[in-house]
Amino acid sequence: MLAWSLVALAVGLCGEWAYANSGASGWSMARDLVVGWAFAVAGLVARWRRPGNPVGSLMLAEGLTWFLGNLQGTREPLLFALGAWGESLNVAVLGHLILAYPTGRLLPGATRWVVVLGYGLVAVGGLARATAFDPAASASATYLDCADCGPNALLLLRDPVAFEVIDTTYRVVGGLVVLVCLGMLVHRWRTSSPVRRRVLLPAWLSTLTGAVLLGAAAVYSLAPSRYTTVEWVLILLSDVGQVAVPVAFLAGLLRMRLRRAAVGNLVIEVGTDPTPGRLQGVLTEVTGDPTLRLGLWSEEDAGYRDTEGRPLRLPPTDSERGATVVDIAGRPTAVLVHDRSLEDDPELLAAVRASVRLGLENTSLRSEVNLRLEQVEAVSSRIVEAADRERRQLERDLHDGAQARLVYALMTLRQLDTRLACGTPTDRAGLRLSVAEAERALRTALDELRGLARGIHPAILTREGLGPAINALADQAAVPVVVMVEPGRYPAVVEATAYFAVCEALANTAKHAGAEAVSVSARHSAGRLVVEAVDDGVGGADPAGGTGLRGIADRLAAVGGELRVVSPPGRGTRIRVELPCE
Repeated sequence: MLAWSLVALAVGLCGEWAYANSGASGWSMARDLVVGWAFAVAGLVARWRRPGNPVGSLMLAEGLTWFLGNLQGTREPLLFALGAWGESLNVAVLGHLILAYPTGRLLPGATRWVVVLGYGLVAVGGLARATAFDPAASASATYLDCADCGPNALLLLRDPVAFEVIDTTYRVVGGLVVLVCLGMLVHRWRTSSPVRRRVLLPAWLSTLTGAVLLGAAAVYSLAPSRYTTVEWVLILLSDVGQVAVPVAFLAGLLRMRLRRAAVGNLVIEVGTDPTPGRLQGVLTEVTGDPTLRLGLWSEEDAGYRDTEGRPLRLPPTDSERGATVVDIAGRPTAVLVHDRSLEDDPELLAAVRASVRLGLENTSLRSEVNLRLEQVEAVSSRIVEAADRERRQLERDLHDGAQARLVYALMTLRQLDTRLACGTPTDRAGLRLSVAEAERALRTALDELRGLARGIHPAILTREGLGPAINALADQAAVPVVVMVEPGRYPAVVEATAYFAVCEALANTAKHAGAEAVSVSARHSAGRLVVEAVDDGVGGADPAGGTGLRGIADRLAAVGGELRVVSPPGRGTRIRVELPCE
C-alpha cells in the first residue's frame, strides 16, 4: 500500500514536471494532477478495502498511465518517445475498467477480444505512430502543442503526409473501438436486471463523462475562437466528471462492502424466532434484490418450498436468475433464488449463506429445546401420575394386607384381655392358641411391611449396593436369571433407578415374555452405567404400549438417562438402560 502510494506520488509529480516543460499553465497542471491522482487514490483505497477485486488495480493503473502522455513535454528523446507511444494507453485501461466492473473480470467472448484489441491498438498502432511523429513538423498532433519538445528517439519516418495518414487511421480505429465498447455497455444495460443496473451505474457515469470530453474536444476543434466560454464550461464539466469517475467506481465497490457488513446484523434483525417470510424480507433489504426468494428443503417432496409452502423450482444455469444452496452438515436446508448479479460479489453471497445457516440452526435448536421442554413436562406429569398410582396401590396393599393383619392381632389381644378381666377359668390351650394366632398375624404383617418397604426402597440396595440387590431380585424371580454385575458403588439415585428398571424388566419377563432364561448385566462405560436385561421370550415388547416400560423411560429421563428396547417378535427382548454416573 505504502509502496504504491509513493509510486503514484512520484509518477504524478514527474508527469507534471514534464507537462510544465511544455508550457502548461498552473491551472491545467492542477486539473491534470487532480484527475490522475483521483484514480490512483481510489485504486489504492479499493485495493485496501477489496484486495481480492482487480478493479482497484485497474483504477491504480488508470491513474499511473494518465500521466504517461505528459512525458512528451520533456526534451529527453527516450522519455518523449515513451510518452508518444503510450499517450492513449490510459484510454485502453479505462475501457478495460468499465467493461470489467464490478468484478474486475471480463466476460468470456467478445468483451475480452475488444479489450485485447484496445491494448493491441496502443501497442502496435501507437508504436507505428511514434515512429513517424516528428514534434518539430507536427506539433499539433499532441495535446501538449509543444513545438520545441523532443526529439523523438523512435522517429524513423520523416514524412508529414505519412504521419498524417498513420495518425488519422490510429485515431479512427481507436474511435471505432470506443464505439464498440459503448455498444457493449448499452447491450449490457438493456439485458441487465434492475439489481445489476444499480451496480453498473458507475460505469455509465464514466460513459457520460467520456461523452462530455468528446463534446468539449469537438467544440474546441470546430470553433476555438468563437466559443471560448462554451469551451471553458465544457472543460470544467469534463474535469468534474473525470474526478467523479474514480469516486463513483470506489463508491460502488464500497457500497457492496457495506451490504456485506449489513449481513452481519441479519440474525439480529430477523429476531429470536425468525419466520421464513421475515427472513426473506430482511434478505431482500440486505442484498438489494427485490426478486430474492427463500426456499426451505422439504424431505417429503425431496425439493424446496417457498415461504408460502409452494414448490420452488430452481432456475436453469443459463438464466438471469441464480441459486445459492444453504446446507447444514452437508445436508440441503435452504436455497436462495436471486438475481445472478449477486454472484458478482461472492463474498456477499458467502456472508448471506453463513447468516442464513446460522439463523436456521438457531431456529432448529430453539425448536429442539422447546420439544425437549415439552417432553420434560410430559415426563414430569407422568412421574406425578405414576407416584399417585403407586401411593394408591401402597394404600390398598396396606389396607388389604398388613393393616388387616394388625387389626386381627389387635382384636385377638383384646379378647385375651377380656377373658383375663372376667376371671374366665384358665384355659391354657385356648390362650396359647390365641397368642399364637396374634403372633402369626403380627409376623405376617411384619413380612408384608418389609415387602412393601423393599418395593419402595430395598434395604440391601442401601447397605450393599446394586450387585447384591439385583442378585436378591434374581433369587425371587419366576425364571432362572444369570447376573453379571461389576463390583462398585454408584450414586444412590443411579443405583435406585437401575434397580427399579431391572425390577420392571424381570416383572415383564415373568408376565408377558414366556421366557425360559434371563440374563442381567451392569457395567461402567465412559462415565455411564450400562444395564442390560436380555430374555429369550416371545418378544414384541412396546415401550409405549404399557405403563411399565414407559415408567422406566420417565424415571431415566428425569436423571438424564436413556432407555432402548429391542424386541423383534419371536426373538426375545433386550432392554438397555444407560445412566450418567459421574
